[in-house]
Amino acid sequence: MVKVTELAYMGFNITDADAWRDYAAGCVGMEVLDEGEVDRFYLRMDHWHHRFIMHVGGDDDLAYCGWRVTGPRELEEMARQLDDAGIEFRAASAAEAEERHVLGLLKLDDPGGNPTEIFYGARVETKFPFHPGRRMYGGFVTGDQGIGHCILRQEDPAAAAAFYEVLGLSGAVEYKLKMPNGIVAEIYFMHCNDRQHSLAFGLGPQEKRINHLMLEYQQLDDLGMAHDIIRGREIDVALQLGKHSNDQALTFYMATPSGWLLELGWGARRSLTQQEYYTGDIFGHGPEAKGYGLDVEL
Repeated sequence: MVKVTELAYMGFNITDADAWRDYAAGCVGMEVLDEGEVDRFYLRMDHWHHRFIMHVGGDDDLAYCGWRVTGPRELEEMARQLDDAGIEFRAASAAEAEERHVLGLLKLDDPGGNPTEIFYGARVETKFPFHPGRRMYGGFVTGDQGIGHCILRQEDPAAAAAFYEVLGLSGAVEYKLKMPNGIVAEIYFMHCNDRQHSLAFGLGPQEKRINHLMLEYQQLDDLGMAHDIIRGREIDVALQLGKHSNDQALTFYMATPSGWLLELGWGARRSLTQQEYYTGDIFGHGPEAKGYGLDVEL
């Protein structure tokens, strides 16, 4: 069985390009790459050409997630796996692959209607080193762990889990959390490499496709600096600094210019070989700003 190796890139539709450029560089520390395309710009975290494509215009929401396989034969085998599982997909054209700066690409939707891409051959800029948008003590945790993790909208968590198992991810329910409406949410987490999870779902109804995206710093001081900047700019913080039980990362959640959440963290442990579940976090993560889809007590 062929498996995806990482959550490698994401695309977002945005309405305020200037706000996003300032936020991504000045608050988070990503590099903004503008190649003169009127309808998009790129965000870098490492030596890749990009990790995020910001499409100017649209609904301020997730546009697609890009999952990586190792090479062309693996992409062909993935196509057979999808076909055998009865999952509809199409092979992207050469022009579409070029637009993503990859060598080969499949396009499909997950059960929640989230556009999904599977690819091989990312464009890597060995002569164009990453230059952070603000002063940083280190960089971001990427490499064979991918860009981070995201929580996506799924109306049928069981169907979503079965879909992503075809892609090669594994996991199960890791949190049982009491929601404000009294329902206990069973949140499903899945991984495909040493990152404790690359994907999660099961929070219940969501307005947007994406609830949050998590990025991890290599150095604790960069997380602290980001927190000071966010507080200084009075950007909404939905969940205060705290430490998760599952990945044991120190993180906080803040609003993006598009109204979904960005979680910044440090110190996550690797994925476990055996399953566990939790009913709360180790400490912190107290709710603060409401209305971002995480009005929960962790």
